[in-house]
Amino acid sequence: MSHPTETRGLRVAVIGPGGIGSTFAFHLSRAGHDVTVVARGDRLQRLRCDEAIVTVTGERAAVHVADALDPTTAWDLVLVTVLAAEVEVLLPSLADCAAHTIMFMFNTFRSLDRLRDTVGTQRAVFGFPAIVAGIEEGELSSTILRRGAPTIVSDRRWATVFSEAGIPSSTQPDMQSWLRTHVALVVPLMLAAHSASRNGRGVDRHEAAKLARALREGLHLVRELGNSLTPSAFAILDRLPVPVIAAILWALSRLPAFVRTVSVAPKDEPAALIDEMNSAAPQGTQGILTVRPR
Repeated sequence: MSHPTETRGLRVAVIGPGGIGSTFAFHLSRAGHDVTVVARGDRLQRLRCDEAIVTVTGERAAVHVADALDPTTAWDLVLVTVLAAEVEVLLPSLADCAAHTIMFMFNTFRSLDRLRDTVGTQRAVFGFPAIVAGIEEGELSSTILRRGAPTIVSDRRWATVFSEAGIPSSTQPDMQSWLRTHVALVVPLMLAAHSASRNGRGVDRHEAAKLARALREGLHLVRELGNSLTPSAFAILDRLPVPVIAAILWALSRLPAFVRTVSVAPKDEPAALIDEMNSAAPQGTQGILTVRPR
């Protein structure tokens, strides 16, 4: 795998400058890297006007703006932060580009082999952000989570680049296991938060029990597919009785900080992730499908 030889002055392209992508673009630019953001629609027009990532507090970080990835530039890093469902259309251009490293950073339960095979095993890197962010009227609102798990990537040198840019990061070599464990855990959490955000009072006992059973089934599927529960501390959830997990979900859905943080996830993301889990399951996922939003 190609690595940056220095941690300053790297050429970085960010595809998908929503909240997460814009946070990386902002901090990498501020750290002295040459950052280009690839956008479309209203976001593209706003970025072309500003020629910078602009925050809700008025801070600016200069970036180049493009409507497509330049395939001839030898990017040190192309950071892909679109939703998993949107990455398929990007794969041909990513495969043909001259980038040294291509990092995929989004929620997915699918096998990572297709992404590796398409862009090349030596170039493929995976990660997941510990960031809560959004775009409000064209401006970035972002919080980098600094307690608990940091942003993780599968390559230690890029963890160093991000950390030096102000996004604390650590390395996780088994991103397949980590991502699948994360999806199994976060889908019930997102559904609980979205429900609480809608009704203003949290999930009821029946809904909490359904989400708890879905969580247990998801963790079982991770192991059934030959992956390990990662981080290993999450294995304790697989040993807790369903009523205990349900009680935890019921309580979390009544915490304003939890609801505020988790409900920022796109409303259609849980359904898409459930479909990925069901497709990967040898015999389907009946418990998980019962909580799928319609």
